[in-house]
Amino acid sequence: MMLRFLQIFSYVIVSLWVCFALLGFVMGEQANQVNLNLILQTPNMSQTATLFGSDELGRPMLERLILGAQTSFLVALGVVTFSAIIGTSIGLYSGYMGGMTDRIVTKIIDVFLAFPGLLLAIALAAVLGPGIENVIFALVVVGWVGYARLARVQTLALKNREHIHAAKALGTSQPVILWRHMLPLTLAPLGVEATFGIAAAVISEAGLSFLGLGVQPPDASWGNMIKEGTRYLLVAPHMVLVPGIALMLVVLAVNLIGDQWRDHLDIKQRHNH
Repeated sequence: MMLRFLQIFSYVIVSLWVCFALLGFVMGEQANQVNLNLILQTPNMSQTATLFGSDELGRPMLERLILGAQTSFLVALGVVTFSAIIGTSIGLYSGYMGGMTDRIVTKIIDVFLAFPGLLLAIALAAVLGPGIENVIFALVVVGWVGYARLARVQTLALKNREHIHAAKALGTSQPVILWRHMLPLTLAPLGVEATFGIAAAVISEAGLSFLGLGVQPPDASWGNMIKEGTRYLLVAPHMVLVPGIALMLVVLAVNLIGDQWRDHLDIKQRHNH
């Protein structure tokens, strides 16, 4: 019963996150409008304008929260998409070719793994400058490695199967073998990896924005909202609690979905249930 509740909860939270992100496109500039009469207004359930309170400039926290959801969603979508495409392509090619190519790619992957991912992203973001595009680029440079490792391992396990040998014997070209015969069999574990990648991208974007290396004010990000709220933590704790709870719920929900998909793909786990 509890497991079922957590599954429903996770999908509801992710659906709300996506809806908020889409709503941000039609919101306009009202989230950035300064209202000196509402400075540090506490949450008021009876008024939509101050449902979640307001910040140090009187801007509504609800609208800022929606724009922050849009920022985190765009970053997560961009990072996971580009990381998956780059990493999967490299991993498939490396595992299929083997030999010197595989050894070189493996060494490159080991070099990237030798650096803490977030620290490398911080260094790249500091060099490139703030902005959502640079955040995505920095996180992609760090994030492709996990997909490459997983795709390479899957390819090594698949390339000696009968249908691959049959495709080779029929003269099928290498790109067709990789695209039609290898890639579909690796999509399930890569999909699970992508869910955890979404959670990691959301956390990393918030961390970079908190450090001043991500999205810059007046644009909203849950990270810079928390940063701004820390100065008023004693008098207006909602400025930290609102984006902090939203960040926690989204990351928790995405990780729960990833765990659910991983258990579903685990044959032993399904057999036990």
